[in-house]
Amino acid sequence: MIEEKKLIDSALEEIDKKIGVVESDYYRPVFHIAPKVGLLNDPNGFVFFNGYYHLFYQWHPFSTNHGLKYWYHLRSKDLVNWEDLRVGLVPANWYESHGCYSGSAIEYNDEMRIFYTGNVKNSEGNRESYQCMASSKDGINIEKNMQNPIIKSQPKGYTAHFRDPKVWKENNLFYMLLGAQTDDLEGRVLLYRSENLRDWELVGVVSGSNINGNKAMGYMWECPDLFSIGDKDVLITCPQGIKEQDILYNNRYQAGYFTGKLDYRTGAMEHGSFNELDRGFEFYAPQSCEDYSSRRVMYGWMGMPEEEEQPTKDFGWMHMLTLPRILELKEEKLYQRVPKELEKLRKEKVSVENVDINNCEMTLENFYGDVYELILEFDIEESQDIGIKLRCSADDSEYTLLNFSSKTNLFTVDRTSSGKYLGGKRQCKLNISNKLKLQIFSDRSSLEIFINDGEEVFTLRIFPSIESKNIRFIAKDNKVQLNKATLWTY
Repeated sequence: MIEEKKLIDSALEEIDKKIGVVESDYYRPVFHIAPKVGLLNDPNGFVFFNGYYHLFYQWHPFSTNHGLKYWYHLRSKDLVNWEDLRVGLVPANWYESHGCYSGSAIEYNDEMRIFYTGNVKNSEGNRESYQCMASSKDGINIEKNMQNPIIKSQPKGYTAHFRDPKVWKENNLFYMLLGAQTDDLEGRVLLYRSENLRDWELVGVVSGSNINGNKAMGYMWECPDLFSIGDKDVLITCPQGIKEQDILYNNRYQAGYFTGKLDYRTGAMEHGSFNELDRGFEFYAPQSCEDYSSRRVMYGWMGMPEEEEQPTKDFGWMHMLTLPRILELKEEKLYQRVPKELEKLRKEKVSVENVDINNCEMTLENFYGDVYELILEFDIEESQDIGIKLRCSADDSEYTLLNFSSKTNLFTVDRTSSGKYLGGKRQCKLNISNKLKLQIFSDRSSLEIFINDGEEVFTLRIFPSIESKNIRFIAKDNKVQLNKATLWTY
């Protein structure tokens, strides 16, 4: 307890010491979750408990680089207004000496039960991974299980890259997914089973690289999640080491999903192909929970492992979480939409209808800003090319370009001219007949772009200058019909 208090106090002192500098940064978000100080990564322990959404995230308070990981704790009744509960877990025990790594939470016997990986580097410098449990009766005060670790080692044939427990209950038994790596450096997701949350047995391999109909799909699968929508099971995981294929798998690591059916007796999942969850630059380690109205709600990390150069480092903070997303399954495809609760954030509104963009580049009166929600609805005809510049400077030298070509059905997000540090472009093919709808959230240094009610999503960080606030619409060698445009400031 003494060591735990010292770790908590030192982290809180770091906040008090640096919060003024952090909050002076123009790139701090207005309506996204970001660290008080230091580095944020994976969302953890996301659960609906006693009338609140509880959300933790991986946190290194002492640097903007990855280091000794804590869990930071927030809760909310509406996914909009978050209460700061400060430090949730600290690495105070031998089985977590080098960090409380990612995990999940469930409600059980009127308690919140938390599961996480204790990361240890032993005296020889080798990794050890321990699966651990903690509990809370009130959702605020958390106590670690006296019998930790509840899983003391990885199975035979696997390396110590064995982490990220995701736990749920099914037919009076508890199940746990774990991301894993074989001795042959193949990524896997494993299924464990328990009657009491303390004693766990390996059921089998859910899926992995070069098995279950998969080709080579990386050397490590991490951050697994599994849930049912209708009669389908959805497995989310983050494979590391997939090779780029044209417009697919363009990020350093991927976050995606399979749909199919899990066999709880053997642990194996019969599933289809792997699909990316997000087509943008910064999206990783998503985690979901079911809420009071049976919605499947998901958060992701708006970052990427080993992405370490952003201008926010100079102000003592790095990364943020995505907006919450409601997941729906339509014909084997996950759609993502923002929850209706976010409409509480809407302030001033401007709207126009039936605008012709005729072989030109144009602006619309009062359509500008850096913190807003923007909904655009276009009519699409053959051989049309639609362009939109967001966060555009007055001299047109700085902007993030969105483009859709009906000739190829390719949608492109290009941040070559978006500002400091980051560049590149990402693309996906859309299934479009004659309508294109975009819902865009801009929050100073981020964009989240939802296409056709969540058929595809692009998430990205951008770092333009404070003056770059224009929105420009482009039609080259053709005429484009903008049926409706609505912007709300946030």
